[in-house]
Amino acid sequence: MKHVASLILVAGLCACSGRPADGGASTGPTSAPSAPATDASSKADHAAAADTANAEPAAPTPDGASSASSSNHQGIAVGEPNPNAPGGFHPADESPSPATGLAHFDGYGDMKFGMNVEQAKKAWGGELNGKVNGNACTYLNPVGNKSLSYFAFMFEGGKFVRYDVGNDKEVAPGGGRRGMSADEIKRLYAGRVTETPHKYVDGGKYLKVKGDGGAVVFETDAKGVVTEWHAGVEPQVNYIEGCS
Repeated sequence: MKHVASLILVAGLCACSGRPADGGASTGPTSAPSAPATDASSKADHAAAADTANAEPAAPTPDGASSASSSNHQGIAVGEPNPNAPGGFHPADESPSPATGLAHFDGYGDMKFGMNVEQAKKAWGGELNGKVNGNACTYLNPVGNKSLSYFAFMFEGGKFVRYDVGNDKEVAPGGGRRGMSADEIKRLYAGRVTETPHKYVDGGKYLKVKGDGGAVVFETDAKGVVTEWHAGVEPQVNYIEGCS
């Protein structure tokens, strides 16, 4: 009976302690089930994922171009005009000024007013018809020219002082030429033309334009068309009859 009572007492104690009632050896505490991860880094990861999922798409650039295309822009090469510069790029005006050929206000080609006969001939570099006699007013013209009225050089006082043009080939200093109208001459030399009546042609004009080192005089007919012109220094440029 004592043995039975002891077994009942042991069974009661085991029931109270939660141990099995088989009285066998303990196998150690049972492992607890794994708890869900709750550390700080895991919470941050979940928050970042939520923000990414709820974020709005990026707004397009004003011109619709992607950032990738902008990054591919190669810029402007050194020495090229920049069309985006303030005021924009404006190419230089390449319009040429009126061609003047060899005719100048201060001479013709390498021949300058004031040169003596030998200097002028050397500067011309070719043959000239005629001969200068002392200080007398004399015309010399290039060999091969049709006549003195076509093209000629005036010498007076032993110096080169003027040249006369009666052809369409030569262009006066500043762009005037034979065949132009008086209005065209006035526009071409705006504000510089002095007009006087022609001595021998009714309705004709002398249109004088002063320049650097000399002047040019255009003669017009009654219709206002330039028939000839000459350039020279004072007073010879004002001679109406040339050397006559």
